[in-house]
Amino acid sequence: MTDMTRRSLVGLGMALPLLGQVSWAAPRSPGTPAATGPVRINFNESPWGPSSAARQAMREGIEQCGRYPYDAQYRLIDEFAAQNALQADQVQVFCGSKLALQHAVMAFTGANSLVVPEPSYEAPIEAALSRGTKVHRVALDRQHAHDIQAMLAADQAPGLIYLCNPNNPTGTLTPRRHIERLLANKAKDSVVLVDEAYIHFSDAQSCIDLVKEHPELLVLQTFSKLYGMAGARLGLAIGQASLLQRLEVYDGGNVAAAPTLLGALASLPDRQLVPERNAENARVRDATIAWLNQRGWRCTASQTNCFMIDLRGPGQPVVERLAKEGVLIGRVWPSWPNWVRVSVGNEREMLRFREAFAKVTVS
Repeated sequence: MTDMTRRSLVGLGMALPLLGQVSWAAPRSPGTPAATGPVRINFNESPWGPSSAARQAMREGIEQCGRYPYDAQYRLIDEFAAQNALQADQVQVFCGSKLALQHAVMAFTGANSLVVPEPSYEAPIEAALSRGTKVHRVALDRQHAHDIQAMLAADQAPGLIYLCNPNNPTGTLTPRRHIERLLANKAKDSVVLVDEAYIHFSDAQSCIDLVKEHPELLVLQTFSKLYGMAGARLGLAIGQASLLQRLEVYDGGNVAAAPTLLGALASLPDRQLVPERNAENARVRDATIAWLNQRGWRCTASQTNCFMIDLRGPGQPVVERLAKEGVLIGRVWPSWPNWVRVSVGNEREMLRFREAFAKVTVS
């Protein structure tokens, strides 16, 4: 299949709004070495970075930066498609899955609304509000899973229904059978987007195979989290070709960076990378949560690389006190003001978190 038939080059060049908040970032002081700087467990980043094979491939990719790496991008598409029993035209590459998510909001909402869980990843809300799209926020259920029935009832014909599974910031899972029920009962023209940025940290079954029978299902995955490539920016959108073509209006012909693509190509064939990192993340996460539980703190039942702690009072002051101790944790969601999100770092980082947390929460 030729480049032209694999990816149309008809992008309209529409600019995206500037999303996110600069205040979320907390860079270290100039000249402070990363090893002696603060513990950064605030952005759900990987403590491992790219695998050794990916790092070598990325170094070699620098030499290829003089040309557009379409060939590497198509090879990545072919490799991912083969691993997941997909056709190549059912996979699309983006410079981070957040970009695909923003484009999906633009492509599928229009005059129709966006339905989202609350709390969850806020990028789709920001994208929708920037263009005047109505947003329906639906609270998580008692198990901190997506309340599918309430999401169905929020709007009879929304443009887009967003699910983050496992969910950010809670780290909790929504059973796949519930997502299948959503697909079976949604309005005919409504698109369902399942954001699986954290799926590799869990033992949950992906929804990728469901795209074959559901033309209005879009699944997103990323190399930013378990694969340790947050700074390299690479995400994948998976759906039927007709659905992905609607995204190409905003991203037609785009290509990721050569080092990024080669790093991803080196990561995918490594059959031990996901289970080994999954197990290590779970070990450190569960030990940290057990330590907190033993001291009377309630946490979400996380199955990913972040969890939330119920502080039984305003969370923001604790975030600020931890920062003064050199430990940066996640922000507070307005709908859960007493909860804070903590990303899972390596064992040394989580030990420092425990020491600081014990200090700042002494009554």
